[in-house]
Amino acid sequence: MNTTLHAYKTGWKRGLIETRISLTTISDLMGYLMPMAIAIGVLFFMRGAEFEGAPVSLGSMNMPSLIGMNVVFGGIMGIVGTLSMDRTNGTLLRAKSMPGGMTGYLVGHVVSTALFVVATVVVMLAAGLILFEGLEFDSPDRWLLFLAVVLMGIVTTLPLGAVLGAAINNPKNMGLVMLPVMGSVAISGIFYPITALPGWLQGIGQIFPMYWMGLGMRHSLLPDSMAAVEIGGSWRTLMMFAVLALWAVVSMALAPKLLRRMAQRESGSAVAERRAEMQRQWG
Repeated sequence: MNTTLHAYKTGWKRGLIETRISLTTISDLMGYLMPMAIAIGVLFFMRGAEFEGAPVSLGSMNMPSLIGMNVVFGGIMGIVGTLSMDRTNGTLLRAKSMPGGMTGYLVGHVVSTALFVVATVVVMLAAGLILFEGLEFDSPDRWLLFLAVVLMGIVTTLPLGAVLGAAINNPKNMGLVMLPVMGSVAISGIFYPITALPGWLQGIGQIFPMYWMGLGMRHSLLPDSMAAVEIGGSWRTLMMFAVLALWAVVSMALAPKLLRRMAQRESGSAVAERRAEMQRQWG
């Protein structure tokens, strides 16, 4: 028990240190802020566009969806990227060799990834409330719903990222995860109402967390009348939480088993082989 508790404390401190280092490193900050600024800039120039008489502009309508997309993308790709890089540079092998090292390692990366997701959400929410008209965030029920959706998104995407990251043994294979995630953006109503898609694509889009996170963010920030452009003319709040919770439960059940198997396969020869392969492919 003391060893486990110490590992969790060490992991928490590691996560805070990693977050502080990233927040004070210009290259890391630019990597987070530039894509966000570009996306917000594109939506800013869409402020005058309307969608079939909706009470808010197309830019305002898409801003909450963009926040939801960043929660999913940041949670999944943050963990996937960390695991794939650390398997190659030997960090994971060193963590495996220490008592409680794997627990502290995973807790640290979960903490740092979650903090960056929260920081991204705060920045985007502030920008949205300042730059876009029609967003409603002026009542306790809106605040609570927003916080609940963000929390559920983090709880869902971090273990899902661990599941996918356990299957990626080389950074060059991250495209195998990134492409499906980006594909889910295209069919999840993030940048246009999902009701504009054919029915069969709507069904596929509703399988993934991306759609439900976007829906939850739109519910928490847009006028209630905007539900008219959603499937069934409703926000489907209970179903949104149920689907995200199902993804979270399944991911949490799979992640520990896959991560243990991944750690068991780590060895000095495997790390050396990955490094040699990267040097051959990337020069």
